[in-house]
Amino acid sequence: MKDKFYNYIQQLQDTITSKLQEVDGQAKFHEDIWERPEGGGGRTRVIENGAVFEKGGVNISAVDGKLPESMQNYFGVKDANFFACGLSLVMHPKSPIVPTVHANWRYFEMYDADGNIVDQWFGGGQDLTPYYLFDEDAQHFHSICKEACDSHHLDFYPNYKKQCDEYFWNAHRNEARGIGGLFFDRLKKTATMSMQDWYNFVTTIGDSFLNGYVPIVEKRKEATYSKAQRDWQEIRRGRYVEFNLVHDKGTLFGLKTNGRIESILMSLPPHVQWVYDHHPEKGSEEERLLQVLSNPKQWV
Repeated sequence: MKDKFYNYIQQLQDTITSKLQEVDGQAKFHEDIWERPEGGGGRTRVIENGAVFEKGGVNISAVDGKLPESMQNYFGVKDANFFACGLSLVMHPKSPIVPTVHANWRYFEMYDADGNIVDQWFGGGQDLTPYYLFDEDAQHFHSICKEACDSHHLDFYPNYKKQCDEYFWNAHRNEARGIGGLFFDRLKKTATMSMQDWYNFVTTIGDSFLNGYVPIVEKRKEATYSKAQRDWQEIRRGRYVEFNLVHDKGTLFGLKTNGRIESILMSLPPHVQWVYDHHPEKGSEEERLLQVLSNPKQWV
């Protein structure tokens, strides 16, 4: 399974970076191949200063070795070894009219001292972070998520949409990071779902990603915007940074397993503002966004 899924994310990285380069029309992804001293490595691809994307990355990794003590305590195990692979992406557009997007699809195995698999699961999801809210864009993104989920089980979309709203919640701000999407973790073998079934589900979600995001970018990328709108984007990006550094499990896992720091922090936007006690004007589009972020909506 680990070889099968790693092959899949290698191919998916190629598909996604090729399409996003085409959408940008100017910048190209720069590739870094890296190795982790404790075992494994990855392929990081970053795009910067493009016509559409100010900064973005589409990274894959496959790492293995002894599970660090901090993670052993987290999982409640002792002297375990692990393997983890996944694709993680974040795209920060230059225009505040175009939303930021994040996605991650991953697979994890844990082994006993004899090398036997004692646990394995899939995780992942995708979510959208607009700076200006267009309801039809939110509906489109969620419709693609729902369609992909419904092809496997009708309970998946409502369950994983709810988990996404709960996970991407900036508790210290009492607001969502964005308008959500899907989030799932520890998808394990059950009486009704084999690991192959979960593989089929996660790859369906991965394959749907470009259909959910690219039409929104194409629709919004030529829109004009003001300096005030750009300032608002940078203020909201600050909330994005806060979530990633304070709450995000993937960031924390990477930091605790001696992950490659440049790849881990690739998700951070290049230009950000923290303005003291900032509040948007009453009745503005900026205020409308905050109202939605404080109470997640059912988009489809």
